[in-house]
Amino acid sequence: MSEPSRPAPPADNLVTTSHALPSGERYTATAGTIVLREEVYTDGAFDGLRPKAEMFVTAYTLDGADPLTRPVTFAFNGGPGSSSVWLHLGVLGPRRVVMGDAGALLPPPYGLADNEESLLAVSDLVFIDPVSTGYSRAAEGEKAEPYHGFTGDLESVGELIRVWTTRNARWMSPKFLAGESYGTVRAAGLAEHLQSRYGMYVNGVMLISSVLDFITGEFNEGNDLAHALYLPTYAAIAHYHGLHGDRPLADVLREAEEFAERDYPWALARGNRLTAGERASAVARIAALTGLSEDYVDRVNLRIEHIRFFTELLRPRRQVVGRLDGRFTGWDPDAGRERFFADPSINAIMGPYSAGLNHYLRTELGYANDLPYEVLTSRVYPWSFKEFEGAHVSVTDKLAAAMRANPHLRVHVASGYHDGATPYYAAEHALAHLPVPAELAANVEFKYYEAGHMMYVHEPSRLRQSADLAAFVLGQQA
Repeated sequence: MSEPSRPAPPADNLVTTSHALPSGERYTATAGTIVLREEVYTDGAFDGLRPKAEMFVTAYTLDGADPLTRPVTFAFNGGPGSSSVWLHLGVLGPRRVVMGDAGALLPPPYGLADNEESLLAVSDLVFIDPVSTGYSRAAEGEKAEPYHGFTGDLESVGELIRVWTTRNARWMSPKFLAGESYGTVRAAGLAEHLQSRYGMYVNGVMLISSVLDFITGEFNEGNDLAHALYLPTYAAIAHYHGLHGDRPLADVLREAEEFAERDYPWALARGNRLTAGERASAVARIAALTGLSEDYVDRVNLRIEHIRFFTELLRPRRQVVGRLDGRFTGWDPDAGRERFFADPSINAIMGPYSAGLNHYLRTELGYANDLPYEVLTSRVYPWSFKEFEGAHVSVTDKLAAAMRANPHLRVHVASGYHDGATPYYAAEHALAHLPVPAELAANVEFKYYEAGHMMYVHEPSRLRQSADLAAFVLGQQA
């Protein structure tokens, strides 16, 4: 009796197509899954390679370019649980979503357009979907949980970068990492991991909507730091919604930053040692900057938690504002609740990007897959931070280690003033505490935009950010 046949092991499933940039230059797009394999040993004996995951990538390479001088940028978003769709079809890739903007959203089914400012003009691009996002999955018979955590995520994305770089003979190319949101945690960690694990040194790291040290955004009892670091963002959002009159945004931000740097932390640290006059002065100042009432600021003991702010700010108008982008507004089913039912900025972007990606991959890139493309999934939770047990999550040490080992490593930090998920002033705080010498601290540059977390949904910001990123890759000043 013959043995039952075993299924064939998974193989790469890649589709290649040819396209042209608006400039006329030709490029090749490759979309599909790459199988990651691990070495298996039994009692010290090598048993071969076992498939462990199938990761989805979309790569763009300029035809005829010299791989020794042509940069390549590896890009991903965050979540955890987000695919790379936002950077891919928002700002970096050769095609982009057309969805309108806050107050002027387009109706379904939305649209796609050529991205004349694509980073592909100066760098090849590889968009990576971590395991359980996009079309990436654990291999048949394997569990996904090992990839749903800090180290497993770093190792799998790092392995994908190594495999792609090796197969495409790009070890001698200038290399960049671009991450957004939790993707900045991944990018900072990867800069060190690629060095220490593979000896792969990168030229630059792009941190878009950055969060490197979680304590800067944790509204836990006893942690007053987040309240101070969020204040300038609250002020920016209040300004956008007309609560600062005709004052220029720059003036409002300057005042908020000055207060957040000195007087506000002092007032919070004093606790019940504040005199009645000192407390009244702090209440009035916080209320004026945030657009909230003095009564509300007093009732929350000078400490404004961010979701409560987004729900409270426009309560008199019976509206809530977005966390990812405070320029967006929406309605709650209960205008008296403390925490909004949904983030109106997520509601605004989810439909256009989901439609754009699902259409684009199958119709323009020729990649077919009947699995749902997981744009933003909760299937990765609970996300493991076991490496940080007993401490807050921070990767500033890893980024600093990468910079000290490679003093040529440059860092680009992009922030939206209206981003209530990863506030710009918190990013400044984290980067100001990098344990690097002054000469290496000069390798860090900051760029700011009058938009939110996905600052590129705001057309003027998209145009400026595209120029800023291209200049960074080229080693220039935009």
